[in-house]
Amino acid sequence: MKRKISGVLYVLAGLLFLNSCKTSHRAETATWLEKSVKTATHQLSRAAEHYTPGMNPRSVKPDGTVRLAPPDDWTTGFFPGSLWLGYEISGEKNLKRQAERFTLALDTIKNFRYTHDLGFMLFCSYGNAYRITENKEYLPVLRKGTANLYSRYNEKIGSIRSWDFGEWQYPVIIDNMMNLEMLFWGSDKFGEPKYAKAAERHAMNSLRDHYRKDYSSYHVVSYDTLSGKPVQKGTHQGYADDTAWARGQAWGLYGFSMSYKNTGEKKFVDQAEHIAHFMMNHPRLPEDKIPYWDYDAPDIPDAPRDASAAAITASALLELSTQVEDGHRYFAFAEDILKSLSSDAYLAEPDSTDFFILKHSVGALPNNSEVDTPINYADYYFLEALLRYAQLKNMDLTKI
Repeated sequence: MKRKISGVLYVLAGLLFLNSCKTSHRAETATWLEKSVKTATHQLSRAAEHYTPGMNPRSVKPDGTVRLAPPDDWTTGFFPGSLWLGYEISGEKNLKRQAERFTLALDTIKNFRYTHDLGFMLFCSYGNAYRITENKEYLPVLRKGTANLYSRYNEKIGSIRSWDFGEWQYPVIIDNMMNLEMLFWGSDKFGEPKYAKAAERHAMNSLRDHYRKDYSSYHVVSYDTLSGKPVQKGTHQGYADDTAWARGQAWGLYGFSMSYKNTGEKKFVDQAEHIAHFMMNHPRLPEDKIPYWDYDAPDIPDAPRDASAAAITASALLELSTQVEDGHRYFAFAEDILKSLSSDAYLAEPDSTDFFILKHSVGALPNNSEVDTPINYADYYFLEALLRYAQLKNMDLTKI
């Protein structure tokens, strides 16, 4: 009888221990998540009051002043997009009103044809506006912008041209994987199958041409316009042509995960997993999982960290976690990144950093541009990652 009672007590003790662990984990999650949500909401509200629509905050200069982004800047869509995500996170009506103001100020972007960054510029701003409100007044800009993005597609090469500057014949950068989402969406929304076909072929070409055997990525691949074959591979923002620029690895991971989501092509999710494994198991990834600006930077461990690369990676891994059977490992890794970004080391103090949310990002270190500073796309993908995390945890962030 004593043995039976003893056994029951052991079982009860075990159940109580497991329950206490779950309770402790929930409490820990609530703490860092609440901190991030409240900080982000506060900073966005103050920023919207401080800045003028049409000149959006991009980053903080070394002298402490803010670098502003006019409508034709490739980062201009991230601040309005952040306001939309902030509204989605908090439910605050003021953030919605501000998001509308800053989005509508980018109306002229619909006429731009000289950049592949139209996805960043329009899909993050107008795209989120339409997704959240279903207001059809946002569609004409998205229709024109998607058509203009498609106009940069070259059938011979099978890719969308990235830049119109420099000495490359036909440059395609890994960042361009991020802009395919607008083509996939626009193909379905506007009944243009050619958009999706172009996006899928572009992704296939990047899979073939941008990646090395270890699944690290070149930044730039330039193609011969006559043969359609790659003739030059290198970098414009990484340390060297043969190194792994951290944000570029994140762009690729995100882009292939979203390409799989839009096509169901297994090669894309397999590629996303390969890229994820390269990043997650890299011997020079710091313990807090916030990468150095380049995985091969020569001055590691003194090299600057890149919170923007970490935020993009976290958001991408959360998406990838829903696409494969053993996705829990990607979810757990993304959760660790978000915890680090929510710490005092990376999360801004309220009313500091000119109302940006994250500190310590890197734009283009070889050009000595935006090094170890807040940058608007870091904030955007951090907010998106928080939303994805909460959705996967069935949490309502508006009630935090």
